[in-house]
Amino acid sequence: MRILTGADVEAVLDLDRLVDVLAEAFVDVSERRASLPPRIAATVEEQDGILAAMPGYLPSSGTLATKLVSVFPRNAARGLHSHQAVIVVFEGGTGTPLALMDGTYITAVRTAAASSLSVRLLARDDARTLAIVGTGVQARAHARAVPRVQRFDEMRIAGRDPGKAEALADEVAATFDGKVAVSPSYADAIEDADVVCATTHSPEPVVRREWVADGAHVVSVGVNREGPEVDAETVRDALVVVESRAAALAPFPAGAADLLFPIRDGVIGEDHIHTELGELVSGSKPGRTSPRQITFYKSVGIAAEDAAAARLVLEAAAAEGRGTTVEL
Repeated sequence: MRILTGADVEAVLDLDRLVDVLAEAFVDVSERRASLPPRIAATVEEQDGILAAMPGYLPSSGTLATKLVSVFPRNAARGLHSHQAVIVVFEGGTGTPLALMDGTYITAVRTAAASSLSVRLLARDDARTLAIVGTGVQARAHARAVPRVQRFDEMRIAGRDPGKAEALADEVAATFDGKVAVSPSYADAIEDADVVCATTHSPEPVVRREWVADGAHVVSVGVNREGPEVDAETVRDALVVVESRAAALAPFPAGAADLLFPIRDGVIGEDHIHTELGELVSGSKPGRTSPRQITFYKSVGIAAEDAAAARLVLEAAAAEGRGTTVEL
């Protein structure tokens, strides 16, 4: 078995290739070839934390893998990652364990890479302003990944803590080919933005319809059982795309409050979900139909993303001779 540290994973994971690999994986998902049991979790109520298990099989690449991920939102105040994970990859033909790798970096970048794919598929070609809502790991990952698939002239960053927003802006400005600005509020960041990435753990909306411009593409990756980070009115007025309908509509810890709450309240029905990413990739369903149409990609994170990313890491690590090989 090959053991890969976080440094190993980060060194070999090709972010541009990852977007393309995820596109292939999402087609597996939408064509019902992948095996993806619903995410399950043990709860640590006193810490508002969970330990989730996410097994998956992608037949197109023969990838069999599982991720164990802990989600402890209070870790931000402790200077720790809120999401920490390990991934085990197995040989698809025999079930033999092949690799154990750090999954924390993978969790961050595969989420942002999937969002980037949604931008490639759904954002207007002339989109030039990107708003990042949040200042944590996912905000950083999205600020890094999304401009790789779309040329933006301006990036706006907004968060609860102005100091963290300033720090993220300074970090992003070193590599972003455009203007980077800290917005004084979520509303200021989102107003007239062409692409909006909500990356918070907020149980209350940080994206509201009155702030979202017609024609914008909205991404939401926050998951909180207490409530949505995008308001029901935005969801109601948007063309909605998900990774997997089954995952998005499942109860916590798998599903999306941003969809389940509006369905519960009668604002939308389950059929309001227009399509899945894999259906857009394959061309079996259309995407944006008008320059003024709002599009909304809601991510909950599914095992197919982890499996696809882990396979990419394992192949690159093996080719470079990276990691430590042990006998179990």
